Amino acid sequence: MSDWLISLEGTEAGHRLALALALMAALLHAAFGAMQKGRYDPWLMRGAIDGAYGLMAAPLALFVVPWPGAHMWPIFAGVFVIHLAYKVLQAMAYTRGAYTVVYPVVRGTGPLFTVIGAYLLFGESFTPLQWLGVGVLLAGIYGLAAYNLRFYPIDRETLPAALGLAVLTGLFVALYTTYDAYGIRAAADPFTFLAWFFFVDGLIMPVVACSRWRNMPTPPALSPLILRGVIGGLVAFGSFGAVMLATRLDKVGEAAVLRETSTVFAALIGWLVLKETVGPRRIALMALIAAGAVIVEMGG
Repeated sequence: MSDWLISLEGTEAGHRLALALALMAALLHAAFGAMQKGRYDPWLMRGAIDGAYGLMAAPLALFVVPWPGAHMWPIFAGVFVIHLAYKVLQAMAYTRGAYTVVYPVVRGTGPLFTVIGAYLLFGESFTPLQWLGVGVLLAGIYGLAAYNLRFYPIDRETLPAALGLAVLTGLFVALYTTYDAYGIRAAADPFTFLAWFFFVDGLIMPVVACSRWRNMPTPPALSPLILRGVIGGLVAFGSFGAVMLATRLDKVGEAAVLRETSTVFAALIGWLVLKETVGPRRIALMALIAAGAVIVEMGG
């Protein structure tokens, strides 16, 4: 499997597979975000998910895939720090704002900085049409943020802080996307990087969640929380794993932008599952974000 994937790097078949993986990651990441923001406290849900995928990845990392080379351990240390900061910021944003308010800004802020990072680190470049697509995407993002700031009826007191944290979280999305792409390209076997990524990334948030659960006046029952964590862990394998493989097969910037079609899936999930008010204007702005991603792909 690894040899086959490596053979597709830089080919047309690899480009098509990367496109499919990025779109799959978009759908799964919207579901992943909704699970974290849904029924349970975001800190508890994140801890349950991280603990589940860390435990599931451990035997793969330790006994199945080839062990990482010595040069990979500093990279995994960087992965741990960057993703921990991202998760803390995202949980802080979710505790202050509704999912359909926070999620599009988080996911949409990342691509611009990812494209810049991919240019600096990997020498990738965009065509003028692709930059137009990035502009359309950003217009949708910040139009949505401005609309929410002015009109969204829930969490009015904490909404400015939620949007500010969402932008900051988006910067870390760009940072981890670029850094993870560097890491998976540095690994001899992409599945070695993925297994150790999930193992290392699942170490700290379960401890944070356990401490928070113990200090709650009425903590939720553990069994359903753990079950949702296992489901979320499987979704995370598909979402994060797919986009990281896409960045190894093809351009990092394009994969990052295409993943942000997740905002459309997020709007549907927020409306249908979380019962949040979306409205035609916010749907139109989210669709503008997705349209920008489509233009980026067509412009390539």
